[in-house]
Amino acid sequence: MPFVIYLLGLAVFAQGTSEFMLAGLVPGIARELGVSIPAAGLLTSAFAAGMVAGAPLAAALSLRWSRRTALLSFLIAFLLAHVVGAVTTDYAVLLGTRVVAALANAGFLAVAMATAVALAPPHAKGRATSILLSGVTIACVAGVPGGAALGGLWGWRSAFWAVALALVPAIVAVLRSVPGGAPGGTVRGEARALRRPRLLLLLLLAALVNGATFSTFTYLAPLLTGVTGIGQAWLPGLLALFGLGSFAGVTISGRLADTRPMALLVPGGLALGAGWAVFGLVAGAPWPAVALVFVQGTLSFAVGSTLISQVLYAATGAPTLAGGFATAALNVGAVLGPWMGGLAMDAGLGFRAPLWVSAGLVALALLIAAATRPFLSRPRTQVPTHLPARAE
Repeated sequence: MPFVIYLLGLAVFAQGTSEFMLAGLVPGIARELGVSIPAAGLLTSAFAAGMVAGAPLAAALSLRWSRRTALLSFLIAFLLAHVVGAVTTDYAVLLGTRVVAALANAGFLAVAMATAVALAPPHAKGRATSILLSGVTIACVAGVPGGAALGGLWGWRSAFWAVALALVPAIVAVLRSVPGGAPGGTVRGEARALRRPRLLLLLLLAALVNGATFSTFTYLAPLLTGVTGIGQAWLPGLLALFGLGSFAGVTISGRLADTRPMALLVPGGLALGAGWAVFGLVAGAPWPAVALVFVQGTLSFAVGSTLISQVLYAATGAPTLAGGFATAALNVGAVLGPWMGGLAMDAGLGFRAPLWVSAGLVALALLIAAATRPFLSRPRTQVPTHLPARAE
């Protein structure tokens, strides 16, 4: 696997850290900028909204450029947004930088997916995708706690500087290793390729599975403390355990998604849905709950990553827009799942409710997959989308 793909994964790690790290920085930001805690929390909402809306738009915009130009533009925009955020004393400016960073992140991830599968060996789209998505999982394990630690030692601005610094190796790698040349396609041409039923179904399934993941993950802390009875001091370790499971999941996906995707998706999807239901039943028992934190993290990302790799296989005529829509689908799930889990808790169903929402979303995905199985059958031949030779 070309080393540049791992450096693109490093950039995804930095961007994932930026997306999630505010959870531990909100109090310091609110205190220093003189705003309320809910207002500081809107910085996270602004980023999520920018990711959902910006992924297809930024991907479409990037089709006017070569992939090297697009990746560099998005990386530099993301870096500058964090530099401005690190030095500003104005809340409105900081809020604006989060929107800009989200748009840049969405565009970068879309183009990075297309670039990674094009640079990878033939029939290795799943492995290339897993390397990129592992950046997100490592951000959950190390990046987010690391950002919180930096914020505690040197203030929240130091975490913004650290994210900007982590992007420098990726910028150098793109300059040196990603081919230049002419733009790779047109919006109209790629949009026609996106109308295939199989591709649209895979995007829907990816959104549902990710919605299930984030329905529970968002409320994992109150679930473990309020239902399982685990002390607050253990929460960082358990969140990291979920992150370790997610890393294991994308690793498994990288090994199987290219050659035996259905062997992973069918039993993995069934086990994932059953696991959320079992978690709902045994959430009050510490040891089973702790084990399921890891197991469900593994299954969620194994199934989810494999679905995304199949999106890229199904979109050989629209690699960039497919990456944008895949990014949007994941973030639709990341917004839909917590919203539904929150509604269920507000209805008086308690902290176990998000687990049942997760089980329901996976069950819905399985029913849709079973009903549309003829459309989901993988084509016998796949044509890798390779980049042109580098233009010097």
